[in-house]
Amino acid sequence: MDEFMQAAIAQAKQGRLEGGIPIGSVLVKSGKIIGRGHNKRVQDGDPVTHAEIDCLRNAGRIGNYKGTTLYSTLMPCYLCAGAVVQFGIKKVFAGESATFPGAREFMESHGVEVVDLDLDECKQLMNEFIQNNPLLWNEDIGK
Repeated sequence: MDEFMQAAIAQAKQGRLEGGIPIGSVLVKSGKIIGRGHNKRVQDGDPVTHAEIDCLRNAGRIGNYKGTTLYSTLMPCYLCAGAVVQFGIKKVFAGESATFPGAREFMESHGVEVVDLDLDECKQLMNEFIQNNPLLWNEDIGK
């Protein structure tokens, strides 16, 4: 596992420590992390502060997203996939999609290369959270 997915996992664990949903994300440009974030929907009381959105906010205005890569511990949902497409991010690495399939097809249909790493550590983080917090998880994914 590369350093960027490790950084995304660290963000997910930070979110879990804060009492939130353990999903983390980093944005990489020219081999450097330029943004980090984790799901803060619970912490901020904001339904759209998903990990990828927090990461993009923390990266700030970078002008052009050409050549950036987004790493997320979970396959991005339609909200986050929309941001990926809107900003022209062309590559996404997802830690897993077994616990939530996300919007892979949507991103791919808009020219985004999506790589599902199917990582046990990411699946374990989400499975434990979903088992212990089913109502909160279903709220987050709109069920």
